[in-house]
Amino acid sequence: MILDDFVYFDDKGLYCKYGDFYLDPQQPAKTAIISHAHADHAVSGNTNVYCTRATASIMQLRYDRTAARVFHIAEFNRPFVVGGVTITLVPAGHMLGSAQILMEYRGARYLYTGDYKLQPDATCEPVEWVTADVLITESTFADPAVIHPDPVAEIIKINDIKVNILLGAYALGKSQRLINLITEHAPQKKILVHHKIMPINLIYEKMGFPPGKYQVYGRKLMKVQDEFVYVVPPFTFDSYIRATGVKRLFASGWKNLQVNNQDTLFISDHVDWNDILQTIAQTQPQQVWTLHGKGEHLRAYLKDDIFVKILN
Repeated sequence: MILDDFVYFDDKGLYCKYGDFYLDPQQPAKTAIISHAHADHAVSGNTNVYCTRATASIMQLRYDRTAARVFHIAEFNRPFVVGGVTITLVPAGHMLGSAQILMEYRGARYLYTGDYKLQPDATCEPVEWVTADVLITESTFADPAVIHPDPVAEIIKINDIKVNILLGAYALGKSQRLINLITEHAPQKKILVHHKIMPINLIYEKMGFPPGKYQVYGRKLMKVQDEFVYVVPPFTFDSYIRATGVKRLFASGWKNLQVNNQDTLFISDHVDWNDILQTIAQTQPQQVWTLHGKGEHLRAYLKDDIFVKILN
């Protein structure tokens, strides 16, 4: 039987009272099951954290001693129990170590996707499918008007840009994916990486997912026109708003983050409308609960076929 209040939001985040734990809490909690290491899902200061080894390693890098009091490392597809709820972490394909969280309780299966991606990505574990009675899906781009382009076709466009490129990207997940895509599909480009990204790259390499060919940024290098691509995090990208002699690009699925109309890089690490429909077909849920976006389009599309509940 599906429990309508199996998870709900309180002042700390998404809470499961039946197991007394939080899913990606927004405030420090006694027990947290964390889907992946992006800061909007993985805060510091939790007492007990259940997550993959990669997620723990990145949290320890970013938060040091405050990452968590105790990490409980879980392997993919190996069930464990928290407060009477059976938990299984399933690859989400969003970034290294990202996991969907399957929760089984009193004969019902609830699948929390966290952030997830169906597009191929050589820098993380590919998404895997499991069936569930309730699909609790992110809905960042749950809009029929949003269909992500092929990332390979997007990255190939930089082959036509002969000047040096200042490429803005989130340091964790997106930067490593871009390094890999450029290495594979624009091999003549010489990739430079901001020093803040380097420690994350080292974790990827240690975990068996080397991003590709790159070197640490040096100021003298970018003064030469040699088809360099300098990958920088957002704060550095914004500080170079008046940079001359370079093409400024920002890689994102969001239109408002594209910095010029002539050259865009629509590369997203989230599911689009078609991906969500494919996920529903694969997981075969009786109900769909949405969060981190808008669920109205899914509710209108699914109508009476599948019940849709909008959690936030």
